[in-house]
Amino acid sequence: MPPELNGGYLSGKTVFVAGATGLAGSSILHHIIQHSPRTRIRASFLTTEPFILHPNIEYVCGDLMSLEECRRMVSGCECAIMAAAYTGGIRLTSTQPWMHINNNLIMNARMLEAFCAEKVRRVVYIGSASLYQEFEGHIREDELDLNKDPHAAYFGFGWMARLTEKLCQLCHERFEMEVLIARSSNIFGPYAKFDPATSNFIPAIIRKAVDGMDPFEVWGSPEVTRDVIYAEDFAKAVVMMMDRADLTFDTFNIGSGLKVTVGDVVQWALASSGHTPLKIVYASDKIEAIKYRALDCTRARDILAWQPDHTIEEGIQKTTAWWIENRSWWKR
Repeated sequence: MPPELNGGYLSGKTVFVAGATGLAGSSILHHIIQHSPRTRIRASFLTTEPFILHPNIEYVCGDLMSLEECRRMVSGCECAIMAAAYTGGIRLTSTQPWMHINNNLIMNARMLEAFCAEKVRRVVYIGSASLYQEFEGHIREDELDLNKDPHAAYFGFGWMARLTEKLCQLCHERFEMEVLIARSSNIFGPYAKFDPATSNFIPAIIRKAVDGMDPFEVWGSPEVTRDVIYAEDFAKAVVMMMDRADLTFDTFNIGSGLKVTVGDVVQWALASSGHTPLKIVYASDKIEAIKYRALDCTRARDILAWQPDHTIEEGIQKTTAWWIENRSWWKR
């Protein structure tokens, strides 16, 4: 359990949290409420109605792709967390790349412009590790090579993330905004997208396990390795970044730093759901992304004194239990 954040940067401030009803945003709300009780939260949403109610949270409905709406929602806030994103699994990003490229780029640019106009002092941008070039093993923040394209599976989304980071640098250098960037691995947990049309691979596998699919079909090979992180652990890192007033512009990899295979996730999800299929089919002919990728999170551990509190297996157990209890009303 991280220490009480009273006395840090966030204490007594009003923080704008974009995308507050999403996976990362909802976990960030929970973490701030629990560990920084003097912080006021302005929480934005658009289509998903608020479900975390607390006296410190003021919900505002608005379109983050509108500059005027962004300015209205963020007005009066000292700091902001950019937790909103248009996301989807590898199938969706491959077949409908424009939604993820254009919508995210416009939304991020509008938010940053609004923050500058409203004189927001400090921002945490939640970016993506998909901006890295193709590599094997673990990669550090300073090993990003802009002379090499992102991996082909994330080409468009990766360049969008790179450009947004450059816009963050512009805001820092031109407008003296303090900006911290979190390059996230694959986040999973409660309030994720479980809709098969839009879900990432862990919620998709959990849903199939809870539904009792048999034969149990999985996209990709069981040997494909990912760096994944449970949402509560990711939220803790983001809040610790915001609360470090001595950091004015910096970038951190935020992931588990562990090698987790698709086969591992399948076994943990099946065990957590109590489902034992007669046959497991790994559809290796389906769209597949990078074979092996993990983040070197040494800087986050050394500078922020952050580390995950949950193993990946524990996170999958908690996410599965949440989905079983909430699948009747959670429609994303």
